[in-house]
Amino acid sequence: MDFAGTNYLALVVAAAASFFAGWPWYMIFGKPWARALGKDPDNPPKPQPKPFLVLGVCLLVMAWVLAGVIGHLGDGQVTIRNGIISAVFLWAGFVVTTMTVNHVFQGQKLVLTLIDGGHFLVVLIVMGAIIGWFGV
Repeated sequence: MDFAGTNYLALVVAAAASFFAGWPWYMIFGKPWARALGKDPDNPPKPQPKPFLVLGVCLLVMAWVLAGVIGHLGDGQVTIRNGIISAVFLWAGFVVTTMTVNHVFQGQKLVLTLIDGGHFLVVLIVMGAIIGWFGV
C-alpha cells in the first residue's frame, strides 16, 4: 500500500466507529461473556484504561491492513460492497479461525468464541463499509 496515498481520515473514522460498535455489543452480551470467562457478571471489575488503549491501537492497525487489502482490488473496485466482502473474507479466514483455535486450546467455552468472534465480525464490517465509502 502506498503510504502517501493512504486515506488516513478513513482509517481513523473506521477505527473509531468500530471501537464504539463494541459498546452496544458487550452491553447486550456482557453477562454471558463474563460467565463464559468464569467471572461474576453481577460484580464486574472497574474498567482499566490499558485494554482500551491497546484496542484503539489494534483497531487502527486492522483498519490500515483492511484498507491495504481493499486497495489491492484496483481502481474502481473500492466500494462499500467490496469493503464489506473483503472484511468478511478476512474475518472468516484469519480472525475467527485464529480465535477459535486459541479458545479451544485454552479450554474456553464456545459461547466466548461466538461472542468475541461476532464482535470482530461487526468491527470488520463497519471498517470495510467506511473504508469502501471513503476510499483508500
